[in-house]
Amino acid sequence: MANATFYLINPDSPQATQAGFLHYVVFLAQHFAKQGAKVYLNAQDKAQAEQLAEYFWQVEPEQFIGHNLIGEGPKYGTNIEIGHQALKPSWNRQLVINMAENETTFANKFAEVVDFVPCEEKAKQLARERYKIYRQAGYQLQTIEIVHN
Repeated sequence: MANATFYLINPDSPQATQAGFLHYVVFLAQHFAKQGAKVYLNAQDKAQAEQLAEYFWQVEPEQFIGHNLIGEGPKYGTNIEIGHQALKPSWNRQLVINMAENETTFANKFAEVVDFVPCEEKAKQLARERYKIYRQAGYQLQTIEIVHN
């Protein structure tokens, strides 16, 4: 059964800022990749995808995990592939981390979907729409509140 997990972002959390959010996405991608998952990061656009790729280079050396933008890197990619709405992920991805506001065309293409519920009201409404689409596509849904110190 396919699963979709929505992470709830609190207004006072570090993830409520763009930089904090991207750092959290890097953390999640590394977490899943260390467990052996082939992760696809679906950015809002090319600029966000490139910014995200840069964040992967800013981690401590012992935390580094290979990654590549779609169309770059080895033929079958690394454990973490970064793209955006206009691109198709490689065939061998099991898990998508979605950062795009209206992108759900990948529903049914991944066994696991990670998505986010931002603080801002318009973005929250878009997240509700994505939730409905995942539910209609047959995903098991869960929500997790991001806990921060």
